[in-house]
Amino acid sequence: MHTELTTIRSVLTRASGFLETVCSHSLQPYRGCPFGASLCGVGCYVQHSLHVTQGRRWGSFLEVRTNAAEAYQAGYERERRWARAHRAGFVIFLSSATEPFPPQEQRHGITRSILESMLDRPPDGLIVQTHSHRVADFRDVLVPLAQRCALRVHVSIESDRDRLPGLPPAASTVAKRFAAAATLRQAGLRVVVTVAPLLPIDDPDSFFARIAGVADAVVIDHYIGGDGSVGGARTRNTALPGAMAAIDATSVALEYRDRMGAIAQKYLPGRVGYCRDGFAGRWNPT
Repeated sequence: MHTELTTIRSVLTRASGFLETVCSHSLQPYRGCPFGASLCGVGCYVQHSLHVTQGRRWGSFLEVRTNAAEAYQAGYERERRWARAHRAGFVIFLSSATEPFPPQEQRHGITRSILESMLDRPPDGLIVQTHSHRVADFRDVLVPLAQRCALRVHVSIESDRDRLPGLPPAASTVAKRFAAAATLRQAGLRVVVTVAPLLPIDDPDSFFARIAGVADAVVIDHYIGGDGSVGGARTRNTALPGAMAAIDATSVALEYRDRMGAIAQKYLPGRVGYCRDGFAGRWNPT
């Protein structure tokens, strides 16, 4: 992977499209993602953004935004005023187009510096979205930050399987991500497991019962309706649907999401969300 150090003018992007009703802003500590070459990267919608990839293979590059914390501080007052005037509040999604806790974070500390800046100048709300168990190592800053703003940690666990046939393994194992969710919840943080994108689940009852033991809620998001294209066209052009169908032919239909949602409701009644409503913390009552 090619890694380079960069600087940016602004790190707060006003939300539009899928995120418009989820948050007021998104924030990316990095550009690119080392998880792009793992299971979650196969269907990742960001790989289709030429603005991000600039023609580079997804998973082959990482730009380290060395001044991200300073950029957050510089834009804080302006963007908070805008969000409070035009949206429901200053709510940040960290992150929608990269992994905020890649292995490289241990060296560069970009995400940590941003979270520490938020202790001084907190948003109204913060949604931390990750595919990595390493998020548990940040509870020392997340716990006090949760006292300053409405904070949810979203841990993506797409299935009870670590890999699908013919595709690379997950960057972080299912077991490690469950352990991280449990650690964060025990620390008093609000934890949501995001089953996104929903992959074939071997034992749905056991899976959702396990989620209920480590999380406050669950989000289920199928690539149909969730990848930002009509009928999941972006994802259909990747190897993901074929690998899903090889395990369970029904998993590539939106009805599979509804069937898994009905099972999830047994274990998390009133705490199951779908697609963007779920990411925004809006749960189905039944």
